[in-house]
Amino acid sequence: MSIEQKMIEEKVLNNLQVLRPIIKDSPQQLVSKPRYKLLGSADIDGLPPLEWRIKGVLPGQGMACLYGPSASGKSFLGFDMATAIAQGTPWFDCRVNPAPVVYVCLEGESGFRQRVLAWEQANRIGIPEHLHIVLQPFKLTEHQDVKDLAAVVPPGAVVFVDTLNRAAPTVDENSSRDMGQVIEAAKTLQALTGGLVVLVSHTGKDTSKGLRGHSSLFAALDSTVEVSRNGDSRQWKIDKSKDGADGSTHGFKLKIETLGTDSDGDAITSCVVERDDSQGDEPRVKLPNTGNGKIALDALKHLFKDGAIGKDGAPKGRPSIDLEGAVDAVANRLMVEPKRKRERARLAITNLVSRGVLGQNDGWLWYAA
Repeated sequence: MSIEQKMIEEKVLNNLQVLRPIIKDSPQQLVSKPRYKLLGSADIDGLPPLEWRIKGVLPGQGMACLYGPSASGKSFLGFDMATAIAQGTPWFDCRVNPAPVVYVCLEGESGFRQRVLAWEQANRIGIPEHLHIVLQPFKLTEHQDVKDLAAVVPPGAVVFVDTLNRAAPTVDENSSRDMGQVIEAAKTLQALTGGLVVLVSHTGKDTSKGLRGHSSLFAALDSTVEVSRNGDSRQWKIDKSKDGADGSTHGFKLKIETLGTDSDGDAITSCVVERDDSQGDEPRVKLPNTGNGKIALDALKHLFKDGAIGKDGAPKGRPSIDLEGAVDAVANRLMVEPKRKRERARLAITNLVSRGVLGQNDGWLWYAA
């Protein structure tokens, strides 16, 4: 050990002696058994890979949200997603790793039986063995409710809470304090079960602003799926994915299943989700024609011409470019203070990804519109 290293260690030990009255371990123990571990490249390479529940859509653990306007079909889509996870069958061509599912239905409970019967009739099988339904009242704002639900959830399961509004009826969704309590309750449920919690929620009055409620909810989520409707045409879109590609969209429709007739002779019906390929999986989006968004697109055009083919997540044959190189190219075009150029460039690119103009995965960008 060098003289300099000895001096540093002596200084550390002297500092720890001052702190000794308020710590349990001796200074020597704290030096020899550090609480924090510094990871290097080899350590990072040895970490387990990300586990997907629905590849590119839902992670294996964490918190997610499926949201959309009323009557958009989000609850039907959520139930369809739940059955795919419980069976381990592909969902919209996305690979699924099976897991037990608990679906907490807090809206339309009386019609849930018909929804199940419609799914069974359309698929000609019973609902999956590992799909469990809860129709009793449940509140995320009641700690005992969270503990009692977690007690019956299989370890590692996916828990759907449909809807967030009914699970937290007394909170002000626009309050950071109230929403913080809801987030902590959902995190507690996730921690107790060790799986994934999927909240089914709504858009706000202005649907263009996305998920309803305080922005802290969106920030706390690992994945969000937005559902939209235009007449009979419906789509779901990956709005946010911390470790996947945002922006890809998929069309679906609700197929009516006739289950029989009631005592008045009227048809008893419900719906099932059916993929709608006529819409295409990536409809065109409106390109920015002003501001930093347009500057960013103009700066990246020539880079895409020489982009790499075959990057994970990009459409087949679509060239991809390195994200950091893209940030540099956009920064050089922006007329802002030099110290803010990269920050603004990164923000412009992020906005283009969230709007579906660009796709992103694992440090690579591609033109998605």
